Amino acid sequence: MRRTTLGSTAVEVTELSFGAAAIGNLFSAVDPGQAALAVDAAWDEGVRHFDTAPHYGLGLSERRLGDALRSRPRASYTLSTKVGRILDPLPAGTPVPDGLDDGFAVPVTHRRRWDFSADGVRRSIEDSLLRLGLDRIDVAYLHDPDDHAEAAFGEAYPALEQLRAEGVVGAIGAGMNQTAMLTRFLRDTDVDVVLCAGRHTLLDGSALDELLPEAEARGRSVVVGGVFNSGLLADPRPGAPYDYAAAPADLLERALRMKAVTEAHGVPLRAAALHHSLAHPAVATVLVGTRSPDEVRDAAALLRTPPPAALWDDLRAEGLLPAPGAPAGSQASEER
Repeated sequence: MRRTTLGSTAVEVTELSFGAAAIGNLFSAVDPGQAALAVDAAWDEGVRHFDTAPHYGLGLSERRLGDALRSRPRASYTLSTKVGRILDPLPAGTPVPDGLDDGFAVPVTHRRRWDFSADGVRRSIEDSLLRLGLDRIDVAYLHDPDDHAEAAFGEAYPALEQLRAEGVVGAIGAGMNQTAMLTRFLRDTDVDVVLCAGRHTLLDGSALDELLPEAEARGRSVVVGGVFNSGLLADPRPGAPYDYAAAPADLLERALRMKAVTEAHGVPLRAAALHHSLAHPAVATVLVGTRSPDEVRDAAALLRTPPPAALWDDLRAEGLLPAPGAPAGSQASEER
């Protein structure tokens, strides 16, 4: 599997990365044994970069990922986690609501507290190292600082920069579902990488307007998550999710038209989605959330066979992708 380094660092990632939100019981519970087998399957497929966060299952994702990787040589893989949410234990007897906890099917033993202070960043990294059972983290992202810009740029980012200088983390960046603030991080700080979720896909190409050109010009890397826009590009059907809500009718219709074009070339829509998101020269890896060995193997198999050039031509001819050089708007650009 192809590998590349992030920005000017020595941190290496494979073109396919394992997103560990799902094994933190995202939306529904995952058996511990199945979670471990999913990580094993990723390893067997050549995946050597793994992404997690304290937010994912109130630390469950970090614990499961650390357990699954413990027998692997530490120098043979890289791992990213995130800062910005501190997990505070709840006092015994605290009433908790029924149902999912911020999207995760886990017992509510802690509460998430936003903290982009310098002390909060260091505490978050220390807590993650304990949950993961590691002594260093390869990539640390500021996680969803949308409503915390002043603290993120003024306190959290300098703290990450210091941790990088100390060797506690190898690369630093920010991870968000928007492009404007990520572009600001590229312009105003010395981040190595940004994680952009859902904004460089077949249905939303807004990262192409400024973020990806800025990263390419500055020699920084972009990790792309949410390549299926929560599921619509994996299985377009009525009720399919788009960015964590039911897909609007116009986007569903567009996804179905894309599916017809890709399948006419013998290519699953999800394969076109993966290859499209990986194609830009600034993109180092696509991050795919998987909860089972079969899902991991499917993603790896889809990446092994690039779609034919005629597929992209037909998508453009149908008005489903913009012509080369045209503004991206809500669409994505051509493949590399």
